[in-house]
Order: sequence, then structure tokens, then C-alpha cells
Amino acid sequence: MRTNDAVLISYVEALLDGAGIGYMVLDTHMSVLEGSIGMLPRRILVEASRAQQARTLIRDAGLAHELRPA
Repeated sequence: MRTNDAVLISYVEALLDGAGIGYMVLDTHMSVLEGSIGMLPRRILVEASRAQQARTLIRDAGLAHELRPA
């Protein structure tokens, strides 16, 4: 998943935490380079072995439109 919506990122983090799926949010500190305007999207990554479970969780939460094709 890739987004610059901080609320969406927090929501997805809560979903993944609740399901016990480990994840990483990349590009969090890119705001230093962009001037803190939130232009560059952050990426949420999960282990390949849990990717399908994470995708299902996100789809079930009504966020299928936020996922990139697998």
C-alpha cells in the first residue's frame, strides 16, 4: 500500500497490529526532503508470507481501492 494520508496509515497500522501481522512503514522521514508538505507517499510493507492475509484484512475493511495489484 502506498499513501500520503496519515489517518489511513494509522488505521491500517491498527488493523495489522490487531491481526498480529508485522509491517514496516517506509519513507516516513522523507518529509525532511520535501519540506513537510506530505507530497511523497509512505509505503506499508508486510512479509511476503503474510501478504495475502494482510490484503484480505484491508479489503474486508473496505479499503480495496487503496491496494496496488498483487
